[in-house]
Amino acid sequence: MTAGLLARIEQGYGGLSPQEQRAADFLRDHLADLAFYNATEVARLSGVSKATVSRLYRRLGFGSAEELRDHVRGLRAAGTPIAPDAPPSLTAHIDREVANLRAALASPQLEPVAALIASARRVLVIGLRNSYPVALHLRQQLAQARDRVELAPLPGQSLGEELVALASEDVVVLVGFRRRPDSFARLVAAVSAAPARAVLLTDSTGRRFASEVDHLLECPVDSVSAFDSYAAAASLVSVLSAAVLAARPREGRDRIAGIGAAYDRLAELEGV
Repeated sequence: MTAGLLARIEQGYGGLSPQEQRAADFLRDHLADLAFYNATEVARLSGVSKATVSRLYRRLGFGSAEELRDHVRGLRAAGTPIAPDAPPSLTAHIDREVANLRAALASPQLEPVAALIASARRVLVIGLRNSYPVALHLRQQLAQARDRVELAPLPGQSLGEELVALASEDVVVLVGFRRRPDSFARLVAAVSAAPARAVLLTDSTGRRFASEVDHLLECPVDSVSAFDSYAAAASLVSVLSAAVLAARPREGRDRIAGIGAAYDRLAELEGV
């Protein structure tokens, strides 16, 4: 993690020479750029010798500049926020978002997943940590199109009781984007062992679970900024939910009308 690299600097900072401290300060202030700089560039930009930089890398536990670059690249690929020296351009941001959206909506699994969800007896949507908001949004959208759509875990609740009642007519939609909790693999295994059908909505880091689920929807969350972007995931949720609604036109219309009448009775929405 990024904290691991920073912790190495902090823990050994007092034992560094003044020149090594100067280079270490540069590393701390330019984390995002370390994926591209070699030792010569770090030495030039921090105002120390290349020998000093090489010595600092060894003190931090890296055998070479390439090893440190791989370490930093791995951090961002895993979703760790790393702030760039300057904000990315809006053009670069838009280009990345469009690329993510195109990749997500190109999935050939969208149509069969929509059909599966539309025909299920019960749909259980599960999301943990940063995946929970996407799962919550998916549940909210699907609940407009059909009944018996549930979200787990609810605040203060565990997952065990949600999985025990699953039947072969049910569908579990797991939302598991990167920076998943360590227990996620066990959750996938438990869902895979249940009689229900399983769908996984994830990014490229979740491909290793493909053999354990019936369908995998891959949605990139890569961003040119420090943080992952879930814009494409939100759009994918909208497209998937619309496809479920289209597969159940009469039931969907009746349900939406009933929900609208309930809104009116409870005065839950502002007037149009």
